[in-house]
Amino acid sequence: MIHPLELTGLTKVFATPSGPYVAVKDVNAQIEPGEFVCILGHSGCGKSTVLSIVAGLEQATYGGVVIEGTEVREPGLDRAVVFQSPCLLPWLTACENVQLAVRQADDRARGMAHHYLDLLGVAEAAEQHPPALSLGTQQCVSLARALALDPKFLLLDEPFAQLDSLTRFDLQDVLLSIWEEMRQIVVMVTHDIDEALYLADRLILMTDGPQATVGDVLRVPFPRPRLRAAVLEHPQYDACYQRVLDFLEHHARQLRPSPLDPILERSRQ
Repeated sequence: MIHPLELTGLTKVFATPSGPYVAVKDVNAQIEPGEFVCILGHSGCGKSTVLSIVAGLEQATYGGVVIEGTEVREPGLDRAVVFQSPCLLPWLTACENVQLAVRQADDRARGMAHHYLDLLGVAEAAEQHPPALSLGTQQCVSLARALALDPKFLLLDEPFAQLDSLTRFDLQDVLLSIWEEMRQIVVMVTHDIDEALYLADRLILMTDGPQATVGDVLRVPFPRPRLRAAVLEHPQYDACYQRVLDFLEHHARQLRPSPLDPILERSRQ
């Protein structure tokens, strides 16, 4: 049984050379079983920090994340993460990279790896090494590896941000098709309003940091299953887009270096 994902009073304070930095403060949300949620906000608003705490890669300073009545304190096989960069081992083939996530006998693991690569539409790349693959194909391999865990929660940190528009649209469609079949909880960080409205059931909009928090929540009204053209032509699409845009413009600030930049950069490596 998949239980809700609960964020309660989630606060993260980082130590910096200039003193404590409150990245996010009192973030509260409940994500229901089978729900696809996108977190949006300006750069530096703590989106990735929240996702890292859900994944167990960071620990909350106060409050936290609760799954099945237990506070998340470390990574677990129930949560699979896909980052903005593919993060594949270059000396392994695509198939071998996916096999890393499958804890079965070798022949079964190989079969499952091929299954997920085929599901992502990149079966022909199974025996190739990551440096020989396009960035889009590498990200498909990363998604295949995450799905091979059979996770209850799929956590995506701007997985399509580095891709060209056509590849990004293709992978959004692939992700949506897979999710509609599997229906695990998905939490996705993105800065793309169109992407969020196309994929998600709800949008969680973050205020700017420091002390970023949930500023608004938008329930996406478009029926499922979704087709991109139908979503764009929906009579409520423009109103939804404008609501998000108004929120972001209201919270816009002059971007400046954050004391967290070097800390967060090290955590992604």
